[in-house]
This record gives sequence, structure tokens and C-alpha cells, in this order.
Amino acid sequence: MKKYISGLALITLIISACSVSKNIEMPKPDLPIVFRNAAVQTTSDSSSIADIPWKQFFTDPALQKLIDSAIVKNYDMLLAVKNIEASQLLLNQVKWDYVPEISLNVTANSTRPSDNSLTGLSLTQYNIGKKHIEDYSANISLSWEADIWGKIRNQQKSALAAYLQTNEAKKLIQTNIVASVAQAYYNLLMLDAQLGIAQKNVKLNDSTLQIIRLQYNAGQVSSLAVQQAEAQRLTALQLVPQFEQSIAIQENALRILTGAIPNSVARGASLGELIIPENVKTGIPATLISHRPDVRSAELQLNIANAQVGISKASMYPALRITANGGINSFKASNWFNVPASLFGVVAGSVIQPLLDHKELSTKYHVAQVEREKVVLEFRQSVLNAVGEVSDALVSIEKLQSQQQIAASRVSTLQKATGNANLLFRNGMANYLEVITAQSNVLQSELELAAIKRNELNAVSALYCALGGGWQ
Repeated sequence: MKKYISGLALITLIISACSVSKNIEMPKPDLPIVFRNAAVQTTSDSSSIADIPWKQFFTDPALQKLIDSAIVKNYDMLLAVKNIEASQLLLNQVKWDYVPEISLNVTANSTRPSDNSLTGLSLTQYNIGKKHIEDYSANISLSWEADIWGKIRNQQKSALAAYLQTNEAKKLIQTNIVASVAQAYYNLLMLDAQLGIAQKNVKLNDSTLQIIRLQYNAGQVSSLAVQQAEAQRLTALQLVPQFEQSIAIQENALRILTGAIPNSVARGASLGELIIPENVKTGIPATLISHRPDVRSAELQLNIANAQVGISKASMYPALRITANGGINSFKASNWFNVPASLFGVVAGSVIQPLLDHKELSTKYHVAQVEREKVVLEFRQSVLNAVGEVSDALVSIEKLQSQQQIAASRVSTLQKATGNANLLFRNGMANYLEVITAQSNVLQSELELAAIKRNELNAVSALYCALGGGWQ
């Protein structure tokens, strides 16, 4: 028996040196030397804002508290953690595939054969004295399939890559959550600023309306002037409940994002107090592959595809199985545990080669190869999309900075014009239409400037996310 098992083991070791499937290397995607619209930097400088932990990148204490809550309580994050736990269990399980299957069997049965059957005639011939056959058995069986073609090895590779993918998925969710919370917070600060602008403009309109009413009572202007001034005041006044509504809805959405019941949200700095960095480091495009969780996940998917090709290929080849069975057996209950007389043992080896289903297995193998080629394309696409997102964020930051400078100059000019118009109007050197027009223009300009400031902050957070920051 020892020689038999040793011979099978030797054959297994010799054949296991063969490889039925070759893994393809991770393709090198086409990457630019630098990102479009990126600030001038040396190509050897690979540092970027993605290397900065999110708590150092978003310094507003109120925003940090919201992000902390979202990372811990957001339901997408909680689901990602559960996916990691399930994947960890599968990874631990596949490690046991090399261990033989062992089972304990205890059976006791009694059979009454027909008297005219061969078994029944044999009972009569041997004068056993019974018309039924008893059998009592207790045994341990062992079954083991040699991993000749690397099927189990590839299953372990696939399970490991799947486990790592769940970790990358968690990183990706955290990156998106950090950016989403930051952008929602910035939108809330913009709405606060716009509400303040609307309320300030209402007070300005009230002052203008009072003067026009005095002039109307003095017969200096017609009722049309009063009506137009009142209409301008109501236009500004209508914005107040609109912004209050938007603020409440944004607060609710932000609280839900952080895994909390809808309620008010504490603020830190105001929109005007937040500083937008002038130059942000993007690093070199090659660092995207290591920083972006979605690109890393696509890279790991190729490992899974490689493993699946190996598994499907191995299924087409012979499988070497070794089985062993041993225990005690007796046809009388009284002799069941009569040792060593009741002891028995069986060792067998078999080679199984699929025949009729070989075409199906071959088709699965070719399909796995096609799937692997698709994964390569998906990886290249993920890298291309990542480069595009970074470039979009960079051009947004650059052009929004230009817009902000222009809008700030326009607001400054219109504020001076409004002041001059009010002064001239009080001294009878300008009519009410000039004052109303100036106030309407400054209102819209200030609202637009607040929106541009919010868009700038969002663009910076989008760049941080696009570069793969936020999961550190």
C-alpha cells in the first residue's frame, strides 16, 4: 500500500510541474506625461494632493465632523464592510481546498431478499439460519484530488483578488463619500451666503421704497414708480423662502449622507472665509494606477480573469483522485466491534478524463479567454476615464478662477454704482429706474459670485477625488 501511494504521489509531483494556462501581464495603458491644464512641475515629482489624508486636506472642523460621521455610519460604507467580511470568509475557506475530504459513516441495515433471488438461494445454501441479511459498519472515508493542473491554486488566486477587490470597493466608496459630503457642505455654505445676500437686498429695497413713497406723496413721482419699486422688493423677498427651503433640503440630504436623521447642520467657516488653494499638485499620471481604487479594482479583476482561464483549462484535463476507506464491518451486531477481525481498509486511485462534455468545457475555456480580453479593455478604459476626470477638474479650477476674478470685479463695480445711484437719487440727480436697475444688477451679481465660489471649492474636491485621495 505504501508503494502504491508513493507511486501516485511521485506521478502527481511530476505532472504538477506542467502549466496549462499562462497568465497575461498587466497591460501598460497609454498615459500622458502630464495632465492637461496641470501646473508646471517636473515629471519626476510624483507627489500629489491624493497623498494627503482627508483630514489635512479638508481643515474645516465642522466639515471634518460630518465626514467622520459619514465614514462610520453611511449605509454604503456599512455594506462595503459586510462585503469585506463575506469575502474574507470565502478566502479562508478556499485555503482548505488542499486538505482531503474526510467523513465519518456509521450504518446499520437489514435486508430481506426474495427466496428465489440469488441472494436468497445463497442464504439457504449456506444454512445461515436467517432469511435476512444484516450489515453493520463504522468507517472513516478520505478523498483527495491532486492539484496537478493548478485548479486549486487558481481558485485561491481568484479568491484573494476578490477579497482585495472588496477592500478597493470600500476605499472607492469612502473617496466618493468624502467628496460628496464636502460638496454638499460647500453647497450649504453657498445657500447661506445667498440667503444673506437676498435679505440684505430686501432691506436695501425697503429703504428705496420708503424714499419713493415720500416723493410720491410730495407729487414728485407717479404711482408707477411706487409699483415698480414694490415689485423689485417682492422679487428680492421671494428669494428668501426659496433659499430657506433649499437650505433645509440640503441639510436633510447631508444628514442622510452621514447616516443621521434629517435635522439642522452645524457650520464652521462661512463661504467667504474658505480659502481656495491657488496651485494644487497632481503628480504624474502614472500614479493614478496606485492611487485610484477603481483602477486598482480593474487591475485585480485581471487576476481573477487569469485564474478563471486556468480553472476552465484545468477542467479539460484528467483529474487524479485518491480515496481511502477504513473501519469496522460485520454482518452480526455481536461481532461489530470484534477487533481486529472486523477491521477493513480500502485504498484506491483513479484518473478521470471528461469525454462527452469535453466540448462544453472547451467552450467555457474559450469564453474565459474572451472575458479576460474584455477585462484588459475595461482596465484601459478605467485608466482613460481617470485621466479624463483629472483633466476636467483641472480645467474647471483654472476657468472658475478666471470667472471668479471677473465676477468679483463686476460685483465691486455694481456695488459702487448702487451706492452712487442711491446718493444721486436722494439728491434728485437720478431717477428711480436707475436705482432699481442698479439694485437688481448687484443682487444677481452677488448671487452669481457665491455660486462661482462654491463651484471652485467643488472642483478642488473633485480633483482630490479624481486623483484617488480620500481613503487614507
